[in-house]
Amino acid sequence: MRNLALAKNVLGTDLESCSTSPMTGFYRDGCCNTGAEDTSLHTVCIEATEDFLKFSAQRGNDLSTPNPMYDFPGLRDGDRWCLCVQRWKEAYEAGMAPLVNLRATHISVLEFVDLEVLQEYATGDSLDS
Repeated sequence: MRNLALAKNVLGTDLESCSTSPMTGFYRDGCCNTGAEDTSLHTVCIEATEDFLKFSAQRGNDLSTPNPMYDFPGLRDGDRWCLCVQRWKEAYEAGMAPLVNLRATHISVLEFVDLEVLQEYATGDSLDS
């Protein structure tokens, strides 16, 4: 069982919700929390863009098409979603990285991406006090 009260974000504060509309997270609880079952690490809270969604589809991960079997609504421009950290890193390396909500991005992402890089892609509300 996960304990969200203990989960931290990349800023070292309590992990905040990424999105409940659409409902996101590996556990479909709105948070980019992770655990042993989450082998793909759905830990980066992104704000989807058309360009990123096209890029992801070209790389074999179609995030725009609904998949009811996995309770996946399909994403549109502006939707927030818990993305796998390796997919975000791949998009970053290709110059296609979407914005990131730092307050809703799990601290484990720092094992893969430097905080300074994430801050370059921070959504405005992820830095508000």
